[in-house]
Amino acid sequence: MKRNYYIFSNSIIRRKDNTVVFETGDWESLKTFDEKAASDLDSSDYEGKVEKFKKEQEELLLSYDIKDKFDGESSKKFVPVEDIEALYSFGEVRFNSRFLNFLSSQKIPMHIFNYYGFYSGSYMPREYLNSGNLLVKQVEHYSSPDKRINLAKEFIHSAAFNILKNLKYYNNRECGLNDEITKIDGLCMQIDHTSDIQSLMGIEGNIRMTYYSSWNKIIKEDISFEKRVKKPPDNMINTLISFGNMMCYTACLSEIYRTQLNPLISYLHEPGERRFSLSLDIAEIFKPIFVDRVIFKIINQRMVNEHDFDKKLNYCYMKESARKVFTKEFDEKLKTVIYHRKLGRNVSYRRLIRLECYKLIKHIIEGKTYEGFKIWW
Repeated sequence: MKRNYYIFSNSIIRRKDNTVVFETGDWESLKTFDEKAASDLDSSDYEGKVEKFKKEQEELLLSYDIKDKFDGESSKKFVPVEDIEALYSFGEVRFNSRFLNFLSSQKIPMHIFNYYGFYSGSYMPREYLNSGNLLVKQVEHYSSPDKRINLAKEFIHSAAFNILKNLKYYNNRECGLNDEITKIDGLCMQIDHTSDIQSLMGIEGNIRMTYYSSWNKIIKEDISFEKRVKKPPDNMINTLISFGNMMCYTACLSEIYRTQLNPLISYLHEPGERRFSLSLDIAEIFKPIFVDRVIFKIINQRMVNEHDFDKKLNYCYMKESARKVFTKEFDEKLKTVIYHRKLGRNVSYRRLIRLECYKLIKHIIEGKTYEGFKIWW
């Protein structure tokens, strides 16, 4: 099965036949690779960068179930292109346009995160599963207020159900969450009575606010979390949520790309400029399962703590140590296999996202009522 590959170190990525070569720890190759950029630096700056590079204990974290086997001192790792589902870059990565052409020909997305771990953007190869009929139907369902609101309601119903599943799990472990569960149950009853997207988003916001207010009871560590703050995140919990949500967003985007759906046309979130808003819709369903459960695990099991975060002025960002821990656990979550009751076979968590896309296509094309994913275990 194909897998995601995560790059944390400063690296060069090259193509060699039908293999992707990841190279790290070799400053001379970096210098040769981008000689023009180096010439723009004065000698002191250049020497300083060389020394800094040599002192760094660089590591290339690709896949967690493959042993690192580097080719001698050149620190190269060869990965068959058939093994790559998507690339995630968290470090300084260098490649040329020919490599992007290669990714496009192999239909491999690449997601870029900046120095602070915030999502920068994605390189999505040209769509290869185009369907004019589905595109027209997607637009029709967006343009029709009734059709759009029905889909948006189902997204919220599913997300709220999965949120309640988390709360009930921890309530059974004596976290005292009865009040929060009752309040969210009441908010869920209001969903079907809304007639516009703005009101629906208001209910969703209240559900999330109530949910996040319970986290101080779920998290065992002495970490104060009062409210959700996004831009920028101001504490450890908010930073983990922001990072996790972006990981979930990119996972959904990668799966949408493997279907005929157009990621620009959405129903709960308003389609806008420079974002794949359908990914946001689908991610709402899976964030409580993929993101929140990982956060609870890595904090309660003390896999990360406040020393893995750096707070400056009014924002907090994750150090590389925290990003690696979260990414590893998130990747393991996506690879987890469960028995699907309707399909009668085992599927991975990542496959659940693809199945959600297929259900949406059947609703739009065939008129089969869409029922969002609700966790049953």
